Amino acid sequence: MSTDDESARRAELSAGLGEVRSRIDAGCEAAGRTDEVRLVVVTKTFPATDVSLLADLGVADVGENRDQEAKAKRELVDAWAKGELVDAGRPISPLPRWHMIGQLQRNKARSVAAWADVVESVDRLSLVAALGRAAVEAERPLEILLQVNLDPDPAPGRGGALPEEIPALGDAVAAEQGLRLAGVMGVAPNPGAGDPGPSALAAFVRLAALSERLREAHPEAVEISAGMSGDLEEAIRAGATQVRVGGAILGPRPPVQ
Repeated sequence: MSTDDESARRAELSAGLGEVRSRIDAGCEAAGRTDEVRLVVVTKTFPATDVSLLADLGVADVGENRDQEAKAKRELVDAWAKGELVDAGRPISPLPRWHMIGQLQRNKARSVAAWADVVESVDRLSLVAALGRAAVEAERPLEILLQVNLDPDPAPGRGGALPEEIPALGDAVAAEQGLRLAGVMGVAPNPGAGDPGPSALAAFVRLAALSERLREAHPEAVEISAGMSGDLEEAIRAGATQVRVGGAILGPRPPVQ
């Protein structure tokens, strides 16, 4: 990327970040909230150069959904930060936290534990055990969010545990030496062609209620990850502590290679 191209891209990212941060601030004000809502910028399919520019613009958390892509991207960003590459003229301090937000197969647990700081898509006991072993082997504790399926009629292929499965999952995560139970995550049901607002808000209210029940047994599980570009205001209104936004900041996604 040439200097001119990098400057132009930085300006685009800065503008997108400004708009989204303004939406978050307005959502908090409308909800009467004075606490901070964390922004996780979803960088999947975008290059490592975007991650470095975002970090320089103050982004503390980035989200990825494909293990191989994310691992390579993090290795490159870390190398730039350490000055190990010729094109290392990118100030990356502090480094962002990396979130795994995509569906995760058990056989990928060891690989993900090598690069992720937070795994937001834990939805079954077998995955908890695999991540626990991998985190201990890697000597890298992992923060865990339990993904809840918020669909009224859960369909095959949609990620997330059923609400009634969350207490046992929370207990299992808390029992693993290498894992720290941080909270819950959910994706609003697909509204089809309708207005996403009402269905999203109702789903996020259910997620917040489930979070409250989880905290009765695990007070440390305070995070509620909910809301994306199209429904972050509804998530904030329902009590989300973090939102995951990609396209509204980075623009149209490049084709997946």
